[in-house]
Amino acid sequence: MNAVFLHITIFTALACGLALFMIIADFFIGDYGQAVITVNNSKKLEVEAGSTLLSVLKGQKIFIPSACGGRGSCGLCKVKIISGAGDYLATELPWISADEKKSGIRLSCQVKVRRNLEIEIPESLFNIHEYRARVESIRNLTYDIKEIKISLPEEEQINFKAGQFMQIETPVYELTAQPVYRAYSIASSPGQKNSVEFEIRLVPGGICTTYIHKHLKIGDTVTLNGPYGDFFVRPGQKKIIFIAGGSGMAPIKSMLADMVLQKNTRQAVYFFGARTQKDLFLTDEIRTYENRLAFRFIPALSSPEPGWKGESGLITEVVDRYIQNGPEYEAYLCGSPGMINACVSVLVKKGVSEKEIYFDKFG
Repeated sequence: MNAVFLHITIFTALACGLALFMIIADFFIGDYGQAVITVNNSKKLEVEAGSTLLSVLKGQKIFIPSACGGRGSCGLCKVKIISGAGDYLATELPWISADEKKSGIRLSCQVKVRRNLEIEIPESLFNIHEYRARVESIRNLTYDIKEIKISLPEEEQINFKAGQFMQIETPVYELTAQPVYRAYSIASSPGQKNSVEFEIRLVPGGICTTYIHKHLKIGDTVTLNGPYGDFFVRPGQKKIIFIAGGSGMAPIKSMLADMVLQKNTRQAVYFFGARTQKDLFLTDEIRTYENRLAFRFIPALSSPEPGWKGESGLITEVVDRYIQNGPEYEAYLCGSPGMINACVSVLVKKGVSEKEIYFDKFG
């Protein structure tokens, strides 16, 4: 027995020693000094090496889209690296196709700047702006979703496409030792130039959503940047299917407001899935679009209470019941990956072209 304890003690001591060595080594060896990042073969940035490419570019006011705050779990922060990046990490490979790998596409949140880099990014990213803005209002939409309205300074305006998102910074507080960003879809109309609205669901343990729900107050100053994303209604004549659940309402609400603004005459139907009536919100507001557009709103409950007069069942079942002549439609979906994957399968079976199904997945 004593020998077992001796072995455990020795193993523990070695493990602690190795951990201490790695901390000391990172402190001394991890100082990579200066590096130069050449962007699009023209712009040169002298930066402090040692951080991820995503955070280094952010420090230079070049904002690469990211929905996960740099955790490598969304796959959005792709950049093309010509030289200087090193080998691919295992965390990148699920998000990089074979063709992208041949082209040098990397996740900027997983690439550490250790030496000079040459990269290529879309020129449009140079037009992304950072805003310091004020929280104008906070409204409870459900027990776990809040509407946050943020007003820009009087001299500033924002231009975005309905369906795009912005990144909101969460400052240091008890759940984070450093500021972090998360992506949230814009819920307001593109015609609203001096403010933006978001519908944000509380994620248990979520750094940013906990801050927004538990700490953010009217009058607070927030930092946000954007807009980003290519989730927006394409021009055309096909009928439109919208499908959402939870805070996936946000971009669809913005799209409907924009359709009114653009005097869009296309037929559209919106399926909104929820579990019970307490998970429904903004139904009266969305129904007003039935008087302003060629539009129908169909909320559905998967666990309806007695007396519910609307549609019942999983949202996939409701979509399957309603949609006929699938080739006449294109679709826009926003919600959890599971919901979106299931709905895509149903829509494809109904004849909607997979190339005309656009979606925004979030965890």
